[in-house]
Amino acid sequence: MSNKKSVLVIGIDPKWIDFSSPEFAAATLTAEKVTMGITGSVNALNELGYDAELCWTDLGDTAIDVIKTHLQKKDFDCVIIGAGIRKPDSNFKLFENMINVVHEYAAKAKICFNTNPMDTVQSVQRWV
Repeated sequence: MSNKKSVLVIGIDPKWIDFSSPEFAAATLTAEKVTMGITGSVNALNELGYDAELCWTDLGDTAIDVIKTHLQKKDFDCVIIGAGIRKPDSNFKLFENMINVVHEYAAKAKICFNTNPMDTVQSVQRWV
């Protein structure tokens, strides 16, 4: 059995994001930047000794079921929910649903948030 702290990183799959919308355009993000930032962060977490995995979701059609499936695979010590879910007002209900699913299926996990794809490692390290 591993002593590594397990981390689930939840984010909207960049293919579903309209980066030209005002909610994202100000940050000059692109699908490539988000993908590189998040996958790089997951890799960095694993290199630091965590057991990190990525959970890409859509904008709501199957997002909650995808998260439930990941959370039922094992006990996570930490769940991070990305800024692309939290920040846009249009995702408010999705974010609320995600918090409740994490609370139900990973009640002992620390919940943390990043402010952009590049500060995910620091966000996890604050809590785990």
